[in-house]
Formats: sequence, structure tokens, C-alpha cells
Amino acid sequence: MARVQWKIHELPWRLKKLMDTFILWIKLLRMTLYYNHFTSVSIAMETSLEPVFWFVDKFAKYLGPIFMTMVIFLTTSVVAIFYTCLLPHVYAQSMSRTIFHLVFGHWLLINIVFNYIMAAFTHPGTPPLKIPETVSICRKCIAPKPPRTHHCSICDRCILKMDHHCPWLNNCVGFYTHRFFFLFCCYMFVGALYVSFTGYDVFIEHFYGATPYPFPAVLYPLNLAYDVINKTLSTTPMAHRSYNLEVTHERQNYHIAVIFEFLVCSAVAIAVLGLIVWHFRMISRGETNIEMHINKKERVRLKKQGIAFRNPYDFGFIQNWRIFFGIEKGTGRSFVRHILFPSSHQPTGDGLTWPHALYQGDNVLQLL
Repeated sequence: MARVQWKIHELPWRLKKLMDTFILWIKLLRMTLYYNHFTSVSIAMETSLEPVFWFVDKFAKYLGPIFMTMVIFLTTSVVAIFYTCLLPHVYAQSMSRTIFHLVFGHWLLINIVFNYIMAAFTHPGTPPLKIPETVSICRKCIAPKPPRTHHCSICDRCILKMDHHCPWLNNCVGFYTHRFFFLFCCYMFVGALYVSFTGYDVFIEHFYGATPYPFPAVLYPLNLAYDVINKTLSTTPMAHRSYNLEVTHERQNYHIAVIFEFLVCSAVAIAVLGLIVWHFRMISRGETNIEMHINKKERVRLKKQGIAFRNPYDFGFIQNWRIFFGIEKGTGRSFVRHILFPSSHQPTGDGLTWPHALYQGDNVLQLL
């Protein structure tokens, strides 16, 4: 008769071994069914986001007017509240500060409105039928494409030096609109930050009232908890009813407007700042949003071959910005006149042919 011996101390080890074997079997099954040597994390992410891309391609053209209406409505409401609520508050404090706010605020407003209109209604640029230089054929248009030109599935046309399609503009950010788009973002960020700082003390007064709190305003949840605990311990029902003072309708609207102004401007400033930083990095390197992904793949591919990839359109930090703003030497344009103030000047060149930066060194490949 066989004799079975159980070793309790080996049970965890046996369970771990069994679990490892099961995990390896699952991995082998997955690799057998889905393995592809050319698959990468980026390709998997792009594949998983295909439904999102399909939705954007199909409905972005219809959502564009809605987003533009939102931008116009929010901007108009912020300006109206600033005139009716914040500016009288500043005027009651100092006349000199009021003059500064009128000059600085209108300068920002003019630049915001001008650059938004130009970015939304300026044609981004499309290649003509005959182009001097062809690098590929567009699979959608079945037409030759010049360098740095890409097809926009939303506009259903090829765009010169395309960066992306912006639903907030209902237009493509391309060769003729990229500068207006970036300046709009910059002035919108400065304007939102400016309004937030101007109305900060009024916002604190209406958001917290006259009650002193132990924590800074940014730690609102802690102050809220402190307020709840303090009222629970110290306020009786009779005393609580005595605080119900009559509030006029105008005062209530003023209260809502001040809080709305600060929260909207703060949220816009944070969101637009991220967009500015992203584009600042790409412009400084002489590339667009699409070219950044293309160059990244080329850099990885050529690195395996021992070749250093260099962006042929990267002329250095300062020159890249001069080209982007269209204020290169010899154009007669200046940063103060054509960037700090509204200017409808077009970028240098035609968007069809591009000069290439020259690099010195061995094993360097420029992407033509």
C-alpha cells in the first residue's frame, strides 16, 4: 500500500511554482495569438485610439462652430464682468491703477481678438496643382505633396506645414496660421492670469467671506473642513437662524459673477499654459506637432544603425523663433512692432520649398 507524506512547509513554494507556470502559459498563449515583430507600444496605443480618431474625423467639423461659440461667449462674459465688477473695485482704490488697467487690459484684449480672428479665418495654405518640389504623394488627395505638408482628414485637404486641426478655431494650424494660433494662446494666457490676479482679493472676499481661516486659500478643502467643524461645535440652531440676512438680487449676481470670473480665468490659464509649453518646445526645435512624432521614430530607427539624426529644419533656438515669427534679418520687421502689436504680415517663403540647416560631422543623416 502506497504511503503519502504531506510537507506543509513546501506548500507556499509549490503554489508559487504553479502560479508562475500558469502566468508563463498565459504569456505564451498571448504571444502565439497576437505577437508581431513590428508592433510597439505607440502602435498599440494608436490602434486602441482608432475609435476616438474616427469620432474626431467624423464630427469635429460639426463641433468646431460650437467650440468657437464657447470661446466667444466665455471671452465676452469675462470682459463684461471685468468692466462691471472688477474695474469699479480698482477705481475705488486708485485712479492711477485704473488707468494702468485700462491701457494694459485693452492692449491684451485687442491682441487676443485680433489673433483669434486671424487664426480662425485665415486660410492655412494648401499646395497648388504644380509644385516645385515633391517628396511624396498624398494617398487621400492622390496629388503630389511638397515638404512638411500633410493631409487633414477633417478639412479633407492637404495643409502646408500642418501642425494640427484646432476645433477651438474650426481651422487648421498650418503655414499661414501657426503664428496667429501661438500668439492667441500667449495673449490669452497672460489675459486670464491678469484677470485672476486683479480679481483675487474680491474673489477671496466673496468666496470665504469675512471669516478668518487658518490655511491659505489654495487649501480650500482644509478650510472647508475647519469651517464645518467650527460651526458644528460653536453654533446653536437659534444663533444660526440669526445669521440669515436678506441678500439683494443684484448682490447675489455680483457674488456669482466674481466667483465665475476667477474660476474660469484660472482654469483657462492652466490649460493654455500647457499648450504654450508644448508648442514652445516644438518651435524651438524647428518642428511641428506631426514632425515631432516622425522625427522621433526616425531618431530611434537610425540610432540602431549608428547614425545620428538631425532635423534639417532646425536652425538653432533664436533663428527658429525668428523664422516662426517672420522677423528674420532683412525683412524690416521687429518684435515690438509686429509681435507685441497686431500685425497681419505673412511668414517668409511660400510653404512649398524650405531651406535646410547644414550640420558638420560624421554619420549624420538629414531627413529631406
